[in-house]
Amino acid sequence: MAHDHSHHHHDHAPKLDHLNAAFIWGIVLNSAFVVIEVIYGLISGSLSLLTDAGHNLSDVASLALALLAFKLAKAKSNKDYTYGYKRSTIIVSFFNAMILIVAVGFIVYEAVMRFIHPEPVAGATVAWVAFAGIAVNGFTAWLFIKDKDTDLNVKGAYLHMAVDAIVSLGVVVSGIIIYFTHLTWVDSAVSIIIGIVILTGTWNLLKDSLRLEMDGVPKEMDLKKIKAELIKAEGVVDIHHMHVWALSTTENALTAHLVVSPDNIQKFDAIKHDLRHRLEHLSINHSTFEPEFSNEKCGQPDC
Repeated sequence: MAHDHSHHHHDHAPKLDHLNAAFIWGIVLNSAFVVIEVIYGLISGSLSLLTDAGHNLSDVASLALALLAFKLAKAKSNKDYTYGYKRSTIIVSFFNAMILIVAVGFIVYEAVMRFIHPEPVAGATVAWVAFAGIAVNGFTAWLFIKDKDTDLNVKGAYLHMAVDAIVSLGVVVSGIIIYFTHLTWVDSAVSIIIGIVILTGTWNLLKDSLRLEMDGVPKEMDLKKIKAELIKAEGVVDIHHMHVWALSTTENALTAHLVVSPDNIQKFDAIKHDLRHRLEHLSINHSTFEPEFSNEKCGQPDC
């Protein structure tokens, strides 16, 4: 039986071109702040500043990778990559989550070493530098807040920056405590708390990106709801053998066996058009249907 590829002719994926400037601002601001944190972290002897600098450096890498993924996603398809490089956005979101988890490992290790071998910390310097971090990270998070639910990489960037702002607040508090009490172990304790906060914020990003990497159904997709909506279309008897997966962090695809009655086969083009329109409203941008007659039995397994 012939397959019918009903790719719609309009691009309904979210347009995120305006975020190029947001990523560039984030990269520049956070790169400058990393240099400042390293300098003052070494001067003050603060582990929390140095670990936060390492985390911010991973954020810079994450933002750069996300920006690269957006650029690659726009590249045209070719004979070797018939979908283009859209999937790079999924790979990058997964890689960014892994970067954060590795960063947590280093943070906790260094904190434990400082507990064993404590060193003096200049609390006032730590507090002032971390206070600047709240401004830098808070502003960068604000750049992504409007679009954070449209794309995993944007969500990842937002989480990176929002978590960093919270972490910087924690470092400010530790700096003040150290300044007044001279309890240097607070610096290491805050570093461990930073690691826990980062890990908590990263876990869902890791799960979501791994799900897409494994061609799982995007978590916002409800297969029962999709099938129920498609069966509402005139001329459609049944939908089965349905698969939904992500082409990128902003585009989804569907394939399915479409059962129609023999007297509606002449209307198949109109049925496809209706189905495409319904799928667009369900955030599915590419669809492929294999038509079947209702008086025939599907010859493929798992139908």
